[in-house]
Amino acid sequence: MNETLTTDNLKINQPIRSINFQGITIGGDKSFNFLKENGNKSKPVFALQLNISDFSVSSHIVKDYFETSLRDFDLQKEQQKHAEAISPSLAINLISQAQATDCDILALKFNISEENLDAQIKEAQELLKSLLPSITKPLLIRGLNNKSTDIKLLPALIEVLDREAIIAFADENTYKQIVPSVVNGGHILVIRTPIDINLAKEMNILTSDMGLSLDKILIDTDMGGLGYGLEYGYSIMERIKLAAFEGDSMLNMPLVAFAGEEALKVKEAKSDTYSKSFGDFKTRSIMFEITTAAAVVTAGANLIVLEHPDSIKTLKNMFGGENG
Repeated sequence: MNETLTTDNLKINQPIRSINFQGITIGGDKSFNFLKENGNKSKPVFALQLNISDFSVSSHIVKDYFETSLRDFDLQKEQQKHAEAISPSLAINLISQAQATDCDILALKFNISEENLDAQIKEAQELLKSLLPSITKPLLIRGLNNKSTDIKLLPALIEVLDREAIIAFADENTYKQIVPSVVNGGHILVIRTPIDINLAKEMNILTSDMGLSLDKILIDTDMGGLGYGLEYGYSIMERIKLAAFEGDSMLNMPLVAFAGEEALKVKEAKSDTYSKSFGDFKTRSIMFEITTAAAVVTAGANLIVLEHPDSIKTLKNMFGGENG
């Protein structure tokens, strides 16, 4: 009878790399096994992402949660006055409320418009400058996942940073323009590849050849939300983790998953047109985020980026957390 393959009977040569980011440990796994009590699995780290340039595109459940911050601001009027750019005062209020949650890392997505790009980038720089004194939690900076924008936006945002940050992200189309700024600033870089283990390894090699330390890389395999390609993304995460445990030094970086935005953009989490059998709309939307995140944690993700604070609280109760 064939022996069942498990992580316990694999020959493990090395653990997952451990990144110390502002006092938070990301990675360091020695095994997939959550049930062992000898520290084989590192605690997951949770980041809370805010659409900081245009908050109006946020999920309905996120807007509900941050109602306190929005109460003193008419969002529609704010965006009319500021040409769809968020005002610094509203952004500071949102950040203050976000930092009071259970998140380990604050993630700011600069979801600027592509119209008048240079002016938009300048506004994003000024916004980040004004926010930095108010930010006390470790910081992750996000672009748009758009080549023509990110190759200009991310280096410009890095210019004004006054601390080490996680930069998300570079891919095969943008890394040549983004990596030099990351290296010069001493930051950590998320490298995204489209659910492909071979391309993930190749990108780690290419960026390290440009001077980026392997200890400054987070692997993002890309993924879909619950029911929208999650299964394929889950399996690639597992394959990368297994290759790392077997000694592949070009795949043994911690994994990051942007589970929140993937879960909350699916139609079941965005639309209230379903029958009553689908349950309460707000509860369903939060559960889509929690369930998607729980899946990637069990697949081996070390840093999970979410959008609703209650999801982070629930997941820390389920899995523990780096700071909880």
